[in-house]
Amino acid sequence: MNNLSDFTIHHKTTIREAFKQETVNKGGCVIVVDDDNKVLGIVSDGDFRRAIWGGVSLEGPIASIMNDKFISFNEGNYTSDDVKKAFLSKDIMQIPILREGILIDVIFRDDFYENKLNLVKPCLQIPVVIMAGGKGTRLDPFTRVLPKPLIPIGDKPVIEIIMDRFAEHGITDFYVSVNHKEKMIRAFFEDFHNRYTISYINEECYLGTAGALKYLKGEFDTPFIVSNCDIIVDTDYTKISNFHRDGNYDLTLVVSVQHHVIPYGVCKLRNEGELDTMEEKPGYNFLVNTGLYIINPEVLSFIPPGEQFNMTDLIKVLRDNDRHIGVYPVSQESWIDVGQWEEYKKVVRSCKV
Repeated sequence: MNNLSDFTIHHKTTIREAFKQETVNKGGCVIVVDDDNKVLGIVSDGDFRRAIWGGVSLEGPIASIMNDKFISFNEGNYTSDDVKKAFLSKDIMQIPILREGILIDVIFRDDFYENKLNLVKPCLQIPVVIMAGGKGTRLDPFTRVLPKPLIPIGDKPVIEIIMDRFAEHGITDFYVSVNHKEKMIRAFFEDFHNRYTISYINEECYLGTAGALKYLKGEFDTPFIVSNCDIIVDTDYTKISNFHRDGNYDLTLVVSVQHHVIPYGVCKLRNEGELDTMEEKPGYNFLVNTGLYIINPEVLSFIPPGEQFNMTDLIKVLRDNDRHIGVYPVSQESWIDVGQWEEYKKVVRSCKV
């Protein structure tokens, strides 16, 4: 296996930095090593989320949440049947291969199943609603010419990139809300490839970030995904869907772990004006709403017809009615908000998507 350094991480590295690395390596884990590069434990994708849900400080060492009772094999001392039995008997996604305690390879469950068992990954059967009716004022004056969903990144508009991400999980049914520059959006999809099924939700007037969903009442009998048209979330949508289902949530928000540094000394006071402490350039972690949701169809009954109604309004109504709302965290690197000029320019320069 190449690029083992993408998977190994020093035991004193912060949980926040390790979560970033796990996102970049796309292996669903990091493998924790000591000063001599010997493996101490594994932190899986699920371990990161349990730490965040449990309120663990993301500035703590990654070793504090690692699993030190992991399954591994020593080089040359295992067979394909041993690997198969390990994967079938334990709920694990990777097995490190060691030489005198040092990582030399990783066998991933999905790769092993594909190569050895010839299993086909199931497709995620869930419709996606893309909210594309807004004016895109954050990208003014660009959006005076183009509607926000058709803003180009490379050789594709952002809405096509969003659809392509979902298609990687087998999703091909899309509902697109339209209002601002509706004809341009429809014209684009008239010449679009036929690999997706696209239906429109026509907002005669702007109905906010959730109001147009009312038109879909009775359309679905399963949960469905809602995505803003200017965000790209690069993650495993199947895991989000499973989290939503297993937690019996009515609505699930996908949130991004964001780290922000205050570029000044921050003062805390006591006794009506006396300095207590001053911290130079402190950093803070936040869970930020990405604009991606999974919603049960029954939730649509809480949306008033024909009124401007935002997703924040819907969440408040659900909470007031004792409905269950889940929060699924992804790393800072998994979320791109191209609706902001600075972020859009950064993505275009880096060709990140």
